[in-house]
Amino acid sequence: MSETTPSDRAPDIRESFARQGLMTTIGARIEEIAPGRVVLSAPITPHIAQQHGFAHAGATFALGDSAAGYAALSLMPEGTEVLTVEMKINLIAPAAGTRLVAEGEVVKPGRRLVIVRATVRAAAEDGTLRDVALLQGTMIPS
Repeated sequence: MSETTPSDRAPDIRESFARQGLMTTIGARIEEIAPGRVVLSAPITPHIAQQHGFAHAGATFALGDSAAGYAALSLMPEGTEVLTVEMKINLIAPAAGTRLVAEGEVVKPGRRLVIVRATVRAAAEDGTLRDVALLQGTMIPS
């Protein structure tokens, strides 16, 4: 696997992200792309809330999984895609606030498997961030 600069894969990541119906549905957007690191965010709206008004764990997982996957993709050669092999989530606090912010990063790149993690935070009205979920998983080039 070759290391690339953000400009090498950033257009591919943006184009791929734009094709994700679920990310569009939850109003997600790309905040940052760097080699081995991608940050995504999504507003916490009634459409992604559970019955107590917090962001649903499914939305939290989807955003963290996508951030981690795109972090892996940022290190892949052009023409490569990635798929999630497995992903574990620890929900550590209610996702209360105005938006979710997921920071995905590569822990260990490999030729066949890439170990990734993501931290998902909820932004409060005043802009402070609180960790709400930790994800760790494995991506495979496709």
